[in-house]
Amino acid sequence: MIAYLILVHRYLGQFKRLFRAMYHPANYYLVHVDKRSGVGLQTEIQDFLSSFANASLLKSQSILWGGYSMVDAELRGIEELLKISSEWEFFINLSAQDFPLKSQTHIQDFLSRNIGRDFIKVANQRKIRPDTLSRIENYCIEFSKRILRTPIKRPYLRGVTPYIGNQWMILSRKLCEYICYTPEVKRFKRFYRHTFIPDEGFFQTVIMNTNYKGTIVNDDKRTIDWVPLGTIKLRPRDFTSKDADFLMASQDLFARKFDETVDGGILSILESNLSSHFDLSRRAG
Repeated sequence: MIAYLILVHRYLGQFKRLFRAMYHPANYYLVHVDKRSGVGLQTEIQDFLSSFANASLLKSQSILWGGYSMVDAELRGIEELLKISSEWEFFINLSAQDFPLKSQTHIQDFLSRNIGRDFIKVANQRKIRPDTLSRIENYCIEFSKRILRTPIKRPYLRGVTPYIGNQWMILSRKLCEYICYTPEVKRFKRFYRHTFIPDEGFFQTVIMNTNYKGTIVNDDKRTIDWVPLGTIKLRPRDFTSKDADFLMASQDLFARKFDETVDGGILSILESNLSSHFDLSRRAG
């Protein structure tokens, strides 16, 4: 039913808790470990995943926040998952600092009622987020260890309206195949390779400016508490045990973000809540 891509760059123990909390034998799991994290983390995760026949590693590459390498990892992940199986209907991307708020049975039931829909935050960038237009107007170069944001301006894609949202999404298989295999998308990939924070605009812009025909739901099904952070404007706040009631009352499927070094107790609370719902569903069945 579901194909997951999990992006990992630290916190082995937290990743394992996430994986166990969202594991289901009917799903497919692909994990990308940031190459900059070192071979040790990748080896440990590979050893852990060896016990799960429906889980595998994506070839590791370096990822820089704000660079096209993030989009590249997601595109490579989607394409690999399409090759792995023809059975899944939805693609969901997560980081290792996310956590499910609902059981996999609940998530599968929800998605089975929404076949053909794509859940992604979408907004007209020029109208809603004009403060971010420099991301696409100024030529950007990603090196192995840093990103150079030049003052060089360049014309935007002709006939295209830029859109923006955030990185997290639930995409239909139809859209995944369209993005990976349709020649129409190639010019978007070329252009966004030299933009800043393209993971918050590439997919949205492709969806809204191509011949793709689908049903877009302007909701990524994530609970995130965005707080100010200097010139970056916003960042996701780390949830703690004080947020437990708020999170368990949410109708979203996932939340971010969590940091076990800040408060691991909230993960224990959510794990317990998921277990109780799983037990109730088994009794109901």
